[in-house]
Amino acid sequence: MTVLLLLGGFVLLVAGGEALVRGASSLGKTVGLSSLVIGLTVVSSATSAPELAVSAGAALSGSPGLAVGNVVGSNIANILFVMGLTAVFGALMVKVQLVKIDIPIMIGLSVITLLMCLDGTISTLEGSTLVGLLVVYLVVTIVLARRQTHRSKTKTTPEDDAAAPAASEGAGDSVKPTRTLRTSKRRSTLIDLVLLVVGIALLVAGAQMLVSASTTIAQALGVSDLIIGLTIVAIGTSLPELATSVIAALRGERDMAVGNLVGSNLFNIGAVLGLTAVIAPGGIDVDPAAVHFDLPVMIATALVLLPLAFTAAVIGRWEGVLLVLLYGSYVTYLVLDAAGHDALQPFNAAMLWFVLPITALWIAALVGYEVGVLRSRRAARTQRGNTART
Repeated sequence: MTVLLLLGGFVLLVAGGEALVRGASSLGKTVGLSSLVIGLTVVSSATSAPELAVSAGAALSGSPGLAVGNVVGSNIANILFVMGLTAVFGALMVKVQLVKIDIPIMIGLSVITLLMCLDGTISTLEGSTLVGLLVVYLVVTIVLARRQTHRSKTKTTPEDDAAAPAASEGAGDSVKPTRTLRTSKRRSTLIDLVLLVVGIALLVAGAQMLVSASTTIAQALGVSDLIIGLTIVAIGTSLPELATSVIAALRGERDMAVGNLVGSNLFNIGAVLGLTAVIAPGGIDVDPAAVHFDLPVMIATALVLLPLAFTAAVIGRWEGVLLVLLYGSYVTYLVLDAAGHDALQPFNAAMLWFVLPITALWIAALVGYEVGVLRSRRAARTQRGNTART
């Protein structure tokens, strides 16, 4: 039964991710929004449903402090593990909007969260502030996207203007009635919404089944509850993001895959953590260990994403492998630290004096190389433009 539950969880995750990506992609085209914006808003809010359920349940059961660990752990897993593993399946395209706007906003919101946690609590007022910031971000993102879509539709070439009268002369019988078009659009929108709802339900159910089955198997193998909590449960709430992003990347919706993860991190902070602080009486208590270690790691993870996304506007396979290895190092540290293992000190020394400096130098060298390539391309384009004018 446990094996069947495990297989059923994988099937539901794949089916839910497929339904969610199909519905979101089609809905974006119907309402005039790009795949990136749909990933940042609709898909990311849907894949954050497990985190919201866990945090809200913890707040109502009298353990609101679990929400901080849930959000921080999920955000770290989304960038290092999920985005890294998704990039392994194929290089992820990163739009200029993400590099210039959305990723910096994610970094800024992460820093604001750390500042709120310095006094050991996230108050109800601070939680309301996080929710308000998320709402402002969503409204501005959607409004700007609709304006950009409207501008692109209104731009017509001289050939289009010349052809318009000729087309209108014989359009009487060839154009479908307006009422039929509206009915077709409503039916398409309804089908997309059904796919979204079904996809969300399948993702949540599949994640719960997979976590439950994996926990049972791990316990049968003698794995401690600590390691199960730090690995299976932490990754379990990020499984919807993983399934959705991988399927989106395989279907060619690579900007949706990246937008889903960035948007999910924003939703985790603004909606999950913010709403939990509003629901919980007296706000959320924050463990000092989270303030001194996990929250800074979350910010560092967000900062690592910026140069990776900046290099050639893609996150390549080798960069995905690097992200997954960094997540493996993070989980290894958590396990060794919680168990008080003798290997913790040499592991810390290796990470501090070898792995992290080399990784930082590697990323800095890549950024410098890409900046040089971009400048060379600009100079070449400028030279060609000057030659054409003369």
